[in-house]
Amino acid sequence: MVRTPQRTEQTVQAQVNGITLAYNDQGEGLPIIFLHAFPLNRTMWAEQESQLSSQFRVITVDLRGHGESDAPLWQYTLDQAAADVIGLLDHLSIRQAVFVGLSMGGYILFAVYRKYADRVKGLVLADTRAQADTAEGKEARFQMAQTAYKNGSSAIADLMIQKLLSPATVQTKPELVRRVRKMIEGNQISGIAGDLMAMAERPDSVTLLKEITCPTQIIVGEQDLPTPPADAKLMADHIPGACLTIIPRAAHLSNLEQPDLFNETICSFISNATR
Repeated sequence: MVRTPQRTEQTVQAQVNGITLAYNDQGEGLPIIFLHAFPLNRTMWAEQESQLSSQFRVITVDLRGHGESDAPLWQYTLDQAAADVIGLLDHLSIRQAVFVGLSMGGYILFAVYRKYADRVKGLVLADTRAQADTAEGKEARFQMAQTAYKNGSSAIADLMIQKLLSPATVQTKPELVRRVRKMIEGNQISGIAGDLMAMAERPDSVTLLKEITCPTQIIVGEQDLPTPPADAKLMADHIPGACLTIIPRAAHLSNLEQPDLFNETICSFISNATR
C-alpha cells in the first residue's frame, strides 16, 4: 500500500469528485475514518485525534458543505457524501478502514455500506439511527433550511445546541458550548441547507441492518434525544453480532461530552474486532 507522507500542518486538501475536501491525517497503523455530525465539522473529533492517533491512523474529514471543504450550491445526497469519502480513501491509497460516524455521519455510513461494503473493515455507529425521517421530520428539516436561509448559521446554532448537548453541559461547560457554536456558525448556508435536503431524502436502512456482516459497535449517549437509546438498541438487535454501549451523562454529541468513555469504547471494539 502506498502511504501518504506524515504531515504536520493542520489542514490537508484533496480534490475529490470535482470539489476540495479538507481533512486531517495523523498517526500510523489501522486507518480509522471519522465522519462528523450535522451541522459541525471535523474539529468535533479533536479529542479522538489526540488520544487515538498514537495507536491508529486517524483521518477526520470536513464533509462536503462543512468546515474548510467546498460547499457548492446545488443538490446534496448521502450517496454523494459516501462517494466523497471513498474518493478520499482512494486519494490516500487506503483499501479498507474502520469507519466511525456520528448522527449524520452514521447515515452516510449506511450509504457507504450499501455501495462499498468491501471497503469497510468495521463500523462504529454513534448517536444515529437506521429509520428514515417521518413526514414530520422532513417538514422540520425543510423549516430549518428556511431558517438558515433567512437568518443565517447563528440561528441554526440557537436551534441545535439544545438538541446536541445535555442540559448539564449547556449549564456547566460554556467553553464546549462555544466550541459547538463556532463549528455551526462556520458553515455556509448552502451546506446546511444541502445536508438537510440529503437527510430528509435518505432511505430507510432498517432492512439493511441484517446484511451488515463486518464487526459493528453501536454507541449512544444515555440522554440523547434526537436518536435515543431505543434507536441504538434497534440497530444492535438487527445487526449480527453488534455490540451496544450506552454512555452515561452524555446526550447527542457523546464523543464531546464523554470523550474518554467514547475513546475507550472504540479501542476495545477494535481490539476485539481485529483479534
